Amino acid sequence: MSSAMMSRRQIWLAQTSLPENIRKELTHMPIVPARVFHPDSQGVLDKAEQSRRTRDCVRRIFSRPTAPRYGPRGPQPSHHPPGARQEPWRQHAGFSHSRHHAVSSSSNPVLPSLLDSGRAASTIKVYTAAISFFHEAVGGVTIGRHPLVSQFIKGTCRLRPTRSPRAPSWDLPLVLRSLTQPPYEPLDQSTLKFLSHKTAFLLAICSAKRVGELHALSVSADCLRWKADDTGVSLWPNPAFLPKVINPQTVNQVIEVGAFRPDPTLCPVRALRAYTARTHSLRCSHSQLFVCFRADKLGLPVSKQCLSRWVATAISEAYSMQSLPVPGNVVAHSTRSVATSWAALQGVPFSDICAAASWSVPCTFTRFYRVNVASPSPLGSAVLSAAGRGGVESSVPRDADGTSHPR
Repeated sequence: MSSAMMSRRQIWLAQTSLPENIRKELTHMPIVPARVFHPDSQGVLDKAEQSRRTRDCVRRIFSRPTAPRYGPRGPQPSHHPPGARQEPWRQHAGFSHSRHHAVSSSSNPVLPSLLDSGRAASTIKVYTAAISFFHEAVGGVTIGRHPLVSQFIKGTCRLRPTRSPRAPSWDLPLVLRSLTQPPYEPLDQSTLKFLSHKTAFLLAICSAKRVGELHALSVSADCLRWKADDTGVSLWPNPAFLPKVINPQTVNQVIEVGAFRPDPTLCPVRALRAYTARTHSLRCSHSQLFVCFRADKLGLPVSKQCLSRWVATAISEAYSMQSLPVPGNVVAHSTRSVATSWAALQGVPFSDICAAASWSVPCTFTRFYRVNVASPSPLGSAVLSAAGRGGVESSVPRDADGTSHPR
């Protein structure tokens, strides 16, 4: 029991931005039954000079039991941690009660029912993790590590393997060409709407960052620093921002963007400089980089959903401007796969690609993000053109008059 509690404690601590000395002190506190943290942990936390948001978050964690209590009518009211685990557990409990199965029973058929309903293997894994978190141990092991459940998950992954797209849904050169033409250029004549779309797209494609990370960028002096002669810019997110993957390499990670001299109309530094100058007078009480351009919300911080829509709109508008059919299912997240795939094609090391995209191992890129952005193979054209040039002597026997006799 103590090892399981210690593991859960480490998971909770990994999700907070506490100083290392406070983290170690909380880790080595005694184990209390049915709780992740010792009651004295609140006093330890008070010694850390943390923001109110972090204090409240960790104090809520301290007050939660590790699992619900079970009674004759199913789980009794308890404080469940919020997040992805909560909704799958509710559905599991509702499924069990509707079919008169015990919620705590190891023979509960909820996982096979998810497979029959067409859920993906990754979705079933989420449900398994949620049930395992709240469910009492069976045979001394958690539900997620039970042999039958492990075999079921392996079989599900074989039946429904994860398939990532191998071809990009949109063409990067086509979109870049549109950004060099009106209404995006000249920048001083472009409206704030198109300037916003262009800046957001260029930053997304040049950094390979998630929309959430771009949304957290700030124009404060500590988070935005221009290099000499506008050769580049360094951007940091808001210090209160926590990325999706939390580790020392990704928390408060700098985004380095260099100038693009061959074609100034595609230079992200030039676009960002014009955008910050245009929106400087619109910001009143905040320092968020991207702001709304609508008249009723002019200057207010833009939402992540709106920023994602800007990037997708820039892609769709590029096709519309050239009278081409707009590809379906264009999303802002696709810029990560397109940007990193083009970088790999140009010979950028995998270590640099993973560092920019916040991936710990290259297999994340190769399995889920890499798409085929290479031009069509020239092999066929080279083979067919060889005979046309007359540079290849035929191996088919011929008579004296030139008549061929294929074998």
